[in-house]
Amino acid sequence: MRVALVLLGALVAQQAVLSQVRVAGVGPDLLLLVAVAAGVAGGPEAGAVVGFAAGVAADLLIQAPFGLSSLAFGLVGYGVGTLQAGVIRLAWWIPPATALAASAAGVLLYGLLGGLLGQAGMLRSELAGLAGVVGLLNAPLVPLATRAVRWALAGGREAALAR
Repeated sequence: MRVALVLLGALVAQQAVLSQVRVAGVGPDLLLLVAVAAGVAGGPEAGAVVGFAAGVAADLLIQAPFGLSSLAFGLVGYGVGTLQAGVIRLAWWIPPATALAASAAGVLLYGLLGGLLGQAGMLRSELAGLAGVVGLLNAPLVPLATRAVRWALAGGREAALAR
């Protein structure tokens, strides 16, 4: 239930507030950031599951093949979760750097998958630049997103322990 609450909050914040934040015509992608934060906070399984759910929420808002965001965000969450065990906690700057790289990779993956599915307009020449801007905008938001996702994932563990 907490994960759904975090996703709903991210969805509302994305649409109501962050849609107004633009750099070079591009804004942060809070739902992608939640997938990254889930990988950081909970490992590969949580990253994949929360990333998939965040992608479903994103897919509801855009005109693209349904499931494309789910696949891309789930893969990004899983990848970050796989890396988090040995690397991400070593220094304070690693989570923001991870969010920057993973967010950019998520945007690139989304575009590449869209291109593979026949959406030629997604493979634009400026895709790498757009991905970099999304990464730069998401990086400073990762501490807040990671705290929210840790809170959400802790609720599941508490419920499982209570049984």
